[in-house]
Amino acid sequence: MTVPDVTLGNGVRMPQLGFGVWQVSDDAVVDAVSTALEAGYRSIDTAAAYGNERGVGEALSRSELDRQDVFVTSKLANPDQGYDHTLRAFDATLERMRLETLDLYLIHWPLPRRDMYVSTWKALERLYADGRVRAIGVCNFQAPHLERVVEEGGITPMVNQIELHPLLVQRAMREFDAKHNIVTEAWSPLGQGKLLDHPTVTAIAEQLHRTPAQVLLRWHIQLGNVVIPKSVTRERIRSNFRIFDFELSEADMDRITGLDAGSRFGPDPDEFDGE
Repeated sequence: MTVPDVTLGNGVRMPQLGFGVWQVSDDAVVDAVSTALEAGYRSIDTAAAYGNERGVGEALSRSELDRQDVFVTSKLANPDQGYDHTLRAFDATLERMRLETLDLYLIHWPLPRRDMYVSTWKALERLYADGRVRAIGVCNFQAPHLERVVEEGGITPMVNQIELHPLLVQRAMREFDAKHNIVTEAWSPLGQGKLLDHPTVTAIAEQLHRTPAQVLLRWHIQLGNVVIPKSVTRERIRSNFRIFDFELSEADMDRITGLDAGSRFGPDPDEFDGE
């Protein structure tokens, strides 16, 4: 089963389905990532703040896959914002993961009250210019944050990873990203599991003989999002990968999109200060 790619603004191709490792311990992540790679995932998303970069690197080193066959993403931890701190933090990430380059490096949060995301972005531009990372982007950036980065930096972010699920469809943000050739990537794509027993989702799943998670992930794929589900259960990891042999009808897509309530499970990016 082949995962479709999306093309980033600089021409780099990124798998549309990846494997996320938020809240997975450094020990448990080795087995989880190994299982994901065996199942067919070719994109792994971690972050310095997750405390499991070392374990992800260990799983990659144990894999028989060539390095260029796995798209690896990590993110800058909030305390490391600022130009010089960012450069040092990137070095530490590579050291922990035992890698020479990353495929994608992201600013984890804008932290607008600290007002350091522009200088932080310029450090990412430096890493990109030096060939140490193939693509750069941001997480949780709202339109004003992105507009400022585009205006004051030299490179438009290639990815914006945001909380996105049927209770938070993010239509305006997705439209803004698309207008600026920024790929939208969804974190918490299953609503932190709270959507798995929603009556609308379960009804569609029963009709299609699929799991609720498969239905939700398929919804993301058909919207055009990059999506990074997380699990530590081997069968769920494998099941979440099996979403490319069916499609949701337009009516089912509309029913799921219609659940939008503007509800966040994570912090508001305009208010979050990293604490």
